[in-house]
Amino acid sequence: MKICLRFLALVLAAIIFAPVQVSAAGEVTRVILVRHGETASNVKNIYQGWLDTPLNENGIRQAEALAEYLKDVPIDVFICSPLKRAYVTTQKVAELHGMQIDYTDPRLREINYGDWEGKSADEWKKKNPEQFAMWKKKTWLVINPNGESLQDLANRARAALNDAVARYPGKTIFIGAHGHTNISLLCDVLNIGQENFRKFTQSNTCINVLEYKDGAWKAVVINSTAHLNKLF
Repeated sequence: MKICLRFLALVLAAIIFAPVQVSAAGEVTRVILVRHGETASNVKNIYQGWLDTPLNENGIRQAEALAEYLKDVPIDVFICSPLKRAYVTTQKVAELHGMQIDYTDPRLREINYGDWEGKSADEWKKKNPEQFAMWKKKTWLVINPNGESLQDLANRARAALNDAVARYPGKTIFIGAHGHTNISLLCDVLNIGQENFRKFTQSNTCINVLEYKDGAWKAVVINSTAHLNKLF
């Protein structure tokens, strides 16, 4: 027992006192934040949340177009949500770079819709019109039954982003995630509050570029779909 406790103490000490990479003054860390490609649920306006739905044929084409568009952009690290739609989208980009996904982070999953997962917008509106109206107008005030709020989402996604930036200072990091995850992150890093959630759009395989320098974030690109030959 004493040996086990000593071993545990050594492991904890190694974790606590492990060297942490710190960005040098003036050093820029770039994050390419991308939404996954299209799924059948997207087409049918079904709330997916944590459901592990795959890309449809169009979604695969979108992911391949994204990969082709970014193939000459230097990317050092690939991170994504473990859900298939985000994983496959990220994998397509990594493959054209001759790389693999470095790791998946469950904190980058889509918002948990709880009881509404797998149901369409029409179903939600019919069964609970008041809550649905609130979700559309004041999304930040809604806590999904047996799910989570936008602030819950923002807290976990921001923690994942902060960890990635601390781990890879000065690098270009690709993050494959989800529409609402991306928007909540944009609101959080730009310090404008989740009440501005509905002021952003995230199209399938859209590209956002964020830069982190000297403790501050700025948005360089938001919701670009140039790789799909679309302005919007």
